Amino acid sequence: MIPAEELERRLERLQKALGEEGWGGILVVQRADLYYFSGTAQNGVLFIPAKGDPSLLVRKSFRRARQESGLKQVQPLEGWETLVELIRGSVPPGGRIGMELDVLPVNLFRRYRKLLADYPLEDASPLIRRLRAVKSPLEIEAIRRAARLSEAVFNHAREILAPGMTEIELAAQLEAFARARGHQGAIRMRGFNQELYFGHVMSGPSAAVPTFFDGPTGGTGPNASYPLGAGFRPLGLNEPILLDLVTVVDGYMVDQTRVFALGRLPARLEKAYAAALEIKRALINEAGPGTPARRLYDLAVALAREAGLADYFMGSEEKVRFIGHGLGIELDELPVIAGGAETALEEGMVFALEPKFVFPGEGVVGVEDTFAVAAGGLEQLTRFSDDLNENTRAL
Repeated sequence: MIPAEELERRLERLQKALGEEGWGGILVVQRADLYYFSGTAQNGVLFIPAKGDPSLLVRKSFRRARQESGLKQVQPLEGWETLVELIRGSVPPGGRIGMELDVLPVNLFRRYRKLLADYPLEDASPLIRRLRAVKSPLEIEAIRRAARLSEAVFNHAREILAPGMTEIELAAQLEAFARARGHQGAIRMRGFNQELYFGHVMSGPSAAVPTFFDGPTGGTGPNASYPLGAGFRPLGLNEPILLDLVTVVDGYMVDQTRVFALGRLPARLEKAYAAALEIKRALINEAGPGTPARRLYDLAVALAREAGLADYFMGSEEKVRFIGHGLGIELDELPVIAGGAETALEEGMVFALEPKFVFPGEGVVGVEDTFAVAAGGLEQLTRFSDDLNENTRAL
């Protein structure tokens, strides 16, 4: 459970920002944001006025929400008029109300607009995402717990990898190991039509198969309805086995990638993996509070070009234009480490860096780790060895 004093600090930051924006209040309905500001993920509506106590109105389950939330005012949502009266008691007509318009379905927005016809409804999602990008010590400690489980999962992968396994068999064994030790299973993403199940377990050419996912790698997936990640391809010898796994404990996640092989990789893939590690180390040395995100992206691209691998960096025919992404309760939080991103890193931000090289017909090599921005630079939270995990005993 989120302590009441932690919720109070989050709400104080939000209410200060609401006052600076000139808004009368904000309505929170998206599950990740509800959990962040109320401590419960039950189905409800959270109204946070610019001044005064927030109120959580719960459809289901009210009993659980009252037990889980550290807020003072938690009550059943018995009808829409209850919400309207609550807002009218705090915000004069004409006062601006913020909502999460990046994720709110249009029909639901129309309902709110009709109910609150006296109030302009504006997009508060950029404000919420900026606030959530800076993690508290409590959140970073939760992310550390996820990192410890992630390390255990990768160690387990090293023990069970064997010729003849299929991608999906390997994925299933890793998933069972993680779930039995606290992985919550569900991986939240904010982006429309973006979804992910545990992560990517892919081998050889299948890892370079393009797909819809907003990332450098794809995978065949089990079928056309879920064309992402592990498929039924057997693991081959002397080819990269890419484990790109998201580990979630107590609501918070880390993202980590390593490359394994049953045998030895071709020389140019070994060279590309070494280049990915050099990029990672250079970004660690460059980054710290105040560093513009775009500077890290530009540096990564320049280093890939110097290595003669620019054509394969972060994709091949369909490249992504970022090198890292924020994460916490969701996998696609701020900051985005991308070209043109003017966001400056702040102490408390948490993000993953993922320099990867995609070789069509051969596979993907690269590395990914999750970092926290500290006063003196980046702190790496995911700790599994950087070594290329080549098992020549499999030959």
